[in-house]
Amino acid sequence: MSLFATGVTVLSVGGEHIHGMTANAFASVSLDPPSVLCCIAHNAVMYEAITKAGHFGVSIMEAGQEGLARFFADKKRPLGPTQFTGVDWVEGPQTGAPLLSGSMAWLECEVSSAYESGDHTVFIGDVVGASRGEAADALLFFNGAFQRADSPSR
Repeated sequence: MSLFATGVTVLSVGGEHIHGMTANAFASVSLDPPSVLCCIAHNAVMYEAITKAGHFGVSIMEAGQEGLARFFADKKRPLGPTQFTGVDWVEGPQTGAPLLSGSMAWLECEVSSAYESGDHTVFIGDVVGASRGEAADALLFFNGAFQRADSPSR
C-alpha cells in the first residue's frame, strides 16, 4: 500500500475528549449529501474520542505542514489539551473540534455510521461545515515518505 499516494489530514475532536491524530485513511464518500470516511484503529486514542464525541474535524494538510503532520503522528506527544499548546488552530463553529490554521481546507463532521473491519472502525461522517484556505500545494504520503503535490493554477 506504500505505492498508493494519499492525502494527509489531521483528525480532531474538541471538548471533553480533545485529541488530534494524523491520518491518511480518509476519503470522500458522497457529494450529495456530503460525507467522508476515516478509518481508526481500535487501540488509537482517537477511536475512543470519536466514539464518545460523535463528531470530528478534518484539517486537510498543506505541503508546508509536514512538521504538524509528524507531530500529530507521534505517539510520544502529550495527550489532551496540552497537545494543542503552541499549535495555531481555531475551534470549529459546528463541532468545537480544533481546526489547524494554514491548512488547505477544513471539514466538520457528525458521525452517521460506524463499521468494524478487523482492528479498525470505518467512521462515516456527514459534513456539517466546510471551508477552504489559501494554500495551494498539498501534503501527500507516498512510498513511506511525505511528498509535496504542486497544484495547478486555480
